[in-house]
Amino acid sequence: MPHLLISTQMRLECGPTFVGDKDSDEELMEYLQASPRQQLGQSFVEYATDLSPRAVLDLLETRGWTVVSMCGI
Repeated sequence: MPHLLISTQMRLECGPTFVGDKDSDEELMEYLQASPRQQLGQSFVEYATDLSPRAVLDLLETRGWTVVSMCGI
């Protein structure tokens, strides 16, 4: 199964949640209600959703995904 990195910006538990990059599965990104975004000054595109990280994990669980690691600062 492919890997997916989920992250937020500094303690934004309510979102936005970053869930992919330009090579991510478009169908999965649509399922997560994510759209491609490129922030000012960045040279890369990332997918973000307004869902909270918990809501993203709940959606992924319905598709058989599991958390294998986490970290925080």
